[in-house]
Amino acid sequence: MELYRDSTPDDHAGPVDAFLTGGAHPSLLPSAVFVCERPDGGLAGFLELSVRSYAEGCEGATPYVESWYVEADARGSGIGRALVAAAERWARERGYTEMASDAGLENRASHQAHEAVGFQVVERNVHFRKAL
Repeated sequence: MELYRDSTPDDHAGPVDAFLTGGAHPSLLPSAVFVCERPDGGLAGFLELSVRSYAEGCEGATPYVESWYVEADARGSGIGRALVAAAERWARERGYTEMASDAGLENRASHQAHEAVGFQVVERNVHFRKAL
């Protein structure tokens, strides 16, 4: 899949199965998943939402867009906007007043998509890692 180029479907099978069955999994488990089905039954896009205890620029527990993807041939059709609107409804219904997300510094298309649906940049970070 284009969104997670460095992973295989097996990398996601455990968390997805746990989400669908209501089970637990040691990795991040989404609070809600929104999809846009194609008429043939395939997916044109999806959005995974979790609730994080901290999100940059937000106060308290915050719904966080963990994954948001629309297939290339369906972009510009309003699917991404509809997925975010569904996530916003879910969050509002649960009393949240903010929602957060992120995108890599080089991912300008994602920056534009986020801004188009009302997200505002609150911080820019470079994350580091050191093997020990």
